[in-house]
Amino acid sequence: MIKNSLKEKRIYFDWAASAPWALPPGTDIPFGNPSSLHTEGREAKRILEDARLRCADVLEVPPETLYFTSGGTESNSIMLFSNLLKKSQGRVLSSMAEHASIREGMDTLEKMGRPTGKITVDSAGRVTPLTLEKAFDKFPDTRFVSIMSVNNETGAITDIEELGEVIQKKNGAPVHLHCDLVQAVGKIPIDLKNLEIDSASISAHKICGPRGIGLLYCRKPLEVFYSGGGQENGRRGGTENTHGAAALADNLEKYVTSVSDNYKFAKTRWNKLITALSKMERCIFIPKERSGSSQLFSPFILQLAFKDIPGEVMARALDDLGFAVSTGSACSSSSPERPVLVAMGIEEKLRIEGIRISQGYTTTDEDIDLLLNAITEVLKFL
Repeated sequence: MIKNSLKEKRIYFDWAASAPWALPPGTDIPFGNPSSLHTEGREAKRILEDARLRCADVLEVPPETLYFTSGGTESNSIMLFSNLLKKSQGRVLSSMAEHASIREGMDTLEKMGRPTGKITVDSAGRVTPLTLEKAFDKFPDTRFVSIMSVNNETGAITDIEELGEVIQKKNGAPVHLHCDLVQAVGKIPIDLKNLEIDSASISAHKICGPRGIGLLYCRKPLEVFYSGGGQENGRRGGTENTHGAAALADNLEKYVTSVSDNYKFAKTRWNKLITALSKMERCIFIPKERSGSSQLFSPFILQLAFKDIPGEVMARALDDLGFAVSTGSACSSSSPERPVLVAMGIEEKLRIEGIRISQGYTTTDEDIDLLLNAITEVLKFL
């Protein structure tokens, strides 16, 4: 097997799965339970609520609309399963390219008797006004829609504002729009306060925060399917992660406020990578239109394949050279089906060969050069 002769240290290109934690564990956060009435508990509660206010300030939404959760998956699940308690038995729709937490949750809703439906996506994995309108025509009883902003497999950016306009024009009862913003917040400009979004999910570990902490934004109060303990205003039971909430606030302040610069620098690096990869005969971009510079894709995620090399083989070969890439979403790594790519109409052989490269805030031009050298090296042997 090829040895890592390119660079001694490892180079990380799997930021879409989890970003390196940029903050050391806090030493000044009280250990008390925020629900306790003693001094330690009150101080922990103060820090928790301060973190909520800081998050709200960055996102420009009222603090009472934010609930701390364990991450994007739980935030998605809370909203999805809240439909089981609604008096109206309207239908729940999701796009065919959603995260596994939505995709598998939809299957559970169906088993529990809640009517569901799928919204088709285009060749890049995004919902368009036309596909949403067709879904409404097919399912006029729709009351809840879940659509992600940035696809975690391809980086395709869905125009949520445009889809919000379609929903507003729909005849009949109002439709709740839930949006998975996990790969969007801190990566691309998001104006949450002015989007026609009713709820959204955010995860700290995608923006250099710790695992196990996230946010659920919900414009109006909701009744949740499961509860216990009364924390988070009764919307999410369980002892609050005070350290995580403070760290999430730190990272939102750091990366949301600098999103324009980070986006610009990431785009420059990605254009360099894509231009070089385009010259490699065996390189195939997924989707094909990803080969050009486009505002329709996040400059943090790239899906591609190398002809006649299974994705797992390519990922392992690069790993031996010191480069961490993935074959797709970490939450779906146990499934070889690649459901997002299936929804996009990607043929089976290409799905098997697909890998995902994702960069982050500390990625450098040198990292891009070294990755290109490593890919060239691997292609000589495979």
